[in-house]
Amino acid sequence: MRKCPYCDFNSHTAGSEIPEQAYIKALIADLQQDKKWAQGRKLCSIFFGGGTPSLFSAAGIGQILKAAERIIGFEPDIEITLEANPGTAEQEKFSGFRSAGVNRLSIGIQSFNDQHLLRLGRIHDGAQALSAIETARRAGFSNFNLDLMHGLSGQTVDQARRDLELASDSGALHISWYQLTIEPNTEFYSRPPQLPEEDALVDIQQAGMELLDNGGYKQYEVSAFAQPGRRSQHNMNYWQFGDYLGIGAGAHGKVTLATENSILRTNKTRQPDNYLARDPLTLAQQKPIARDELAVEFMMNGLRLRDGLNAGFFTSRTGLAASSIAKQVAKLQSQGLMEVDSRRYQTTALGYQFLNSTLQGFS
Repeated sequence: MRKCPYCDFNSHTAGSEIPEQAYIKALIADLQQDKKWAQGRKLCSIFFGGGTPSLFSAAGIGQILKAAERIIGFEPDIEITLEANPGTAEQEKFSGFRSAGVNRLSIGIQSFNDQHLLRLGRIHDGAQALSAIETARRAGFSNFNLDLMHGLSGQTVDQARRDLELASDSGALHISWYQLTIEPNTEFYSRPPQLPEEDALVDIQQAGMELLDNGGYKQYEVSAFAQPGRRSQHNMNYWQFGDYLGIGAGAHGKVTLATENSILRTNKTRQPDNYLARDPLTLAQQKPIARDELAVEFMMNGLRLRDGLNAGFFTSRTGLAASSIAKQVAKLQSQGLMEVDSRRYQTTALGYQFLNSTLQGFS
């Protein structure tokens, strides 16, 4: 197992053996410690992500889910997603994951084009990607997401369209389609590939958006497209500035403490060895979001949603009065960047195209 050259997530190259039981024990202890942040609320979604969680055995995933249900509890319609790679070894586990309680897969296809997969450092090919989708369907996963990249080195418009056509034809109910970006602390950052020119990127974006829309996939977030009723519950909670627990090495969380009029960002140590050691001095950190940063934090999440979000969420989830941002909103409306709607905060098409500029209006 090796790390992809574009990946800046908290992932580490695996050795010959993974300390699965030791890590599961640490995860359960972590969850037990953070139970207080749930404040009596049950879990509405779980997302096994970052790195390659499908390296876990199905039995291990089952252990974690049983512990989570016991410690915190599940809502009846809980969405439980697990990220998986298309490699043959992981495909063999799909039925086990389904039996363990996972009801949604997110498969890291990235591309169906063998040449592009090779350049991305992926260890699967296009045939294995198609096989993984079929294996997921046979395992009982009717609800699955496919991750695809565009703007790849040497990629043409037709090649980008072909990736989306294959994804659409597969029966995926959700597609995450995002442009390759070069992030610090990655192999691509030190040895950057030659990416398409700006005009080519625009052509790829326009062609892909048209194909997705014609296929019934409606954009609900910058890089997320779903069939009707199939938006990711987990993602929606993020973008609506909801609370979530971050469990595991490198995990981040956000919790609202209404009685203390405070919202905390939490994060766990990135190093697996430190995480397993459970050293209280290095395990976790909590930091309140400064009051003067709440508005931009809220909008930075909420305005990523194509239809915006209920205006009432601003006060209920930040504790701030709507009047505190009235001038900023009015100015952005006058500039044609936000819609004029007292019930929702939403960008115009222009504001969505230039989202960073829109968000600067709240900083």
